[in-house]
Amino acid sequence: MKVTRKVWFQVGVGILLTLLIIKYFIEIHWIFSPLVIILKAIFVPLLLGGVLYYVTEPIQRFLEKRRMPRWASILTIVFGLIAIAGIFGWIIGNPIAEQVNKLVKNAPMISTSISTSIQQLTDYVTQNKDNFPQQLNDVIEKMANSVQDIAVVASKGFVSFLQSIVSVSLLAILIPFFFIFMLKDHEKFAPSIYKYFSGERQQWVKKTLSEIDDVLRSYIQGQLQISFLLALIMYVGYLIIGLEYSLLLVIFAFFMNMIPFIGPWIAFAPALIVAVIQDPILVVWVSVVTLVAQQIDSNFITPNVMGKSLDIHPLTVITIILAAGNIAGFIGIIIAVPFYAVLKVILSNIYDQRNAIKKKATKSV
Repeated sequence: MKVTRKVWFQVGVGILLTLLIIKYFIEIHWIFSPLVIILKAIFVPLLLGGVLYYVTEPIQRFLEKRRMPRWASILTIVFGLIAIAGIFGWIIGNPIAEQVNKLVKNAPMISTSISTSIQQLTDYVTQNKDNFPQQLNDVIEKMANSVQDIAVVASKGFVSFLQSIVSVSLLAILIPFFFIFMLKDHEKFAPSIYKYFSGERQQWVKKTLSEIDDVLRSYIQGQLQISFLLALIMYVGYLIIGLEYSLLLVIFAFFMNMIPFIGPWIAFAPALIVAVIQDPILVVWVSVVTLVAQQIDSNFITPNVMGKSLDIHPLTVITIILAAGNIAGFIGIIIAVPFYAVLKVILSNIYDQRNAIKKKATKSV
């Protein structure tokens, strides 16, 4: 009986039970297929609706503190977003259209330039192969053999990306539905869960849900602010060095910067390609702009915007993002950090509750 009270024994039993549940869940996964399809259909609109909610919720709170009714605050926010989108499109619509048209027009030339550069590099390597060390020749041969595999993977990824865009477009009507629903009834969500509990357990569930809400709000609002400021700094830098397609590159960077640590380097890749094609010396200046933006972000923007709200080590963030990318693709990369932060809150509260119960049980009367 003493063995069963040991922490290592309880943890071991918990792990075994978890593995058994996963095993049997996988074997009867066909039962849950309809539910999985439904969840996939609503996941992206729900995610985007949630992001919009956390961005606009402070505005709603401000309006309602001024005694504006709920329906009026929702209408104000919705029409405000429409107006902002219209103004945004009016200001940058023409420059974006011009750069897109220019990119489409120059696409054959860009493709030819890349092909020529690759061919020149291949010819140089072939002519000087005998002068290279054997280890370098082995690496070059392996890279050459893997080019076709890389091309196949890239083409599949591109097709998958296009399919995702189509799916999101078809489900876009659900985004305002979820968004408006969250603005209207967000106070009812937590009570609808903790009403099934009572006493201390109810207080624990209430506290946990409140902390989850705080974590998600801090992450989404903070990450959007960081992405916007980084994109603004990069846009100013690209304009100074005269980089082409700067507006398109910055819009891409804005969305990529929402991925902590790795996102800015993903955004760096297309800017580097454009710089190589436009003028090789611009590669240095694009690198300088990116480095300056990263230094400003890491030393000033992120510490002041995010602070210690998530309390997650950078190495942990990078590991989570890489693992999530392999498991769930791009969507996994986007939601990995907030999901981990929510899971950390839940486990931390479970641990604290367990210690509180243990102290109460062992307290001498």
